[in-house]
Amino acid sequence: MTTSATKDRRMARKAAFGSFLGSVVEYYDFFIYGSAAALVFSTLFFPSTDPMAGTLAALATFGVGYIARPIGALVFGHLGDRIGRKKVLMMTLLLMGLATTIIGLLPTYATIGAWAPGLLVACRLLQGLSAGGEQVGASLLTMEHAPGTKKAFYTSWLINGASMGSILATSVFIPLSMLSEEQLLSWGWRIPFLLSALMVIVTLIIRAGVDESPEFAAKKAEVAQAPVVEMFSKEWRAFIVVFCCALICSVSSLVMIFGLSWAANNQNIDRASMLSAIAASQVAALICQPLFGMLADHIGKKRIFVLGCLGCCAGVFLFLWSITTGNIALIILATVMLKGIIYSAPNALWPSFYAEMFSIRVRYTGVGLATQLSFIVAGFSPSLCYALLGGVSDWLPVAYFIGGMALIAAIAGMVSRPAAEPAPQLTTKPLAAHG
Repeated sequence: MTTSATKDRRMARKAAFGSFLGSVVEYYDFFIYGSAAALVFSTLFFPSTDPMAGTLAALATFGVGYIARPIGALVFGHLGDRIGRKKVLMMTLLLMGLATTIIGLLPTYATIGAWAPGLLVACRLLQGLSAGGEQVGASLLTMEHAPGTKKAFYTSWLINGASMGSILATSVFIPLSMLSEEQLLSWGWRIPFLLSALMVIVTLIIRAGVDESPEFAAKKAEVAQAPVVEMFSKEWRAFIVVFCCALICSVSSLVMIFGLSWAANNQNIDRASMLSAIAASQVAALICQPLFGMLADHIGKKRIFVLGCLGCCAGVFLFLWSITTGNIALIILATVMLKGIIYSAPNALWPSFYAEMFSIRVRYTGVGLATQLSFIVAGFSPSLCYALLGGVSDWLPVAYFIGGMALIAAIAGMVSRPAAEPAPQLTTKPLAAHG
């Protein structure tokens, strides 16, 4: 029994580490695209006489990836609920790495004209398909391996992988932003995309040694024939709640994409300074997320999730205001407070918090589809934020929009409840009652 328990703990750690690395790759790939879209893609793939039009077009392609995510969630969620978590995760990792590497090799608009943005959008769609199945599957594999009293803590390391991937994605652009404009636009921007291939290989090796989810293996004979149909017919309430809770991720897009682009292009904030502020917030998140996971395992996930969402409502106002001051120290402080500390509370908990609202039969499909549909709002929120700007410095409509998303998430968290697994069906006739 002791040997079995030790093996289970070892496999739980291995699953968490494999998911951590997979999340590093996913978010590195996803956010180097976002950084490139904010900084260089408007020039390379969407040249225009109006700089704002080029920026909007480049940011819209960032949002395109989010359109593909629900399709990926539907396809990979169906497979994950039918054939298992591990096999699907190997597929999604390979797809993400392939799409990102191809982006690093693409010719630009100056070379092949309109084909260039078309190919870029196609690769972004592949990234979105992969992301639609990767993070949810990794979170489920980790949670279903984790000890019952430490599920939030173990799955928080998946989110730490996302933070590490974001740190790498942001950090790799800091030295590149110091290149001359000509060097950055000719070859410098390609380096982050090509580095992805190395990380994918290492992660595949680690992930290959992780066993299938024990919860899925125990119920493999009872898998749903059509998970999406069963989910919408029997667990639609959980779907709506998770969809609304997941709107909190618009806070991340505000900081990582809109904040970076608006500060550099409209508020004359040095690119390297803004990238450093974002990187510092992600370092803070690496510390805060496991701490919030441990705290939630002791006092409850719902409480921490809701308080974190409410904190984000106020934090977005501080963040946007700080950028208008031009004070670098204040910008760094506000960015770390919002993205590194406050947002870490709901962000650390969602993998286990959302999953527990669905039964094992439809969990991959339910969490995947609900979150990815909600993430479409986050994907297009940078473009929506630009559209809401009343002027170069009129940021209040943006703050109300993102703060409203955080408030909706908090309310949804308040009304959430865990799924009740159906009682096992009797396989023998009940005993006759005594007369």
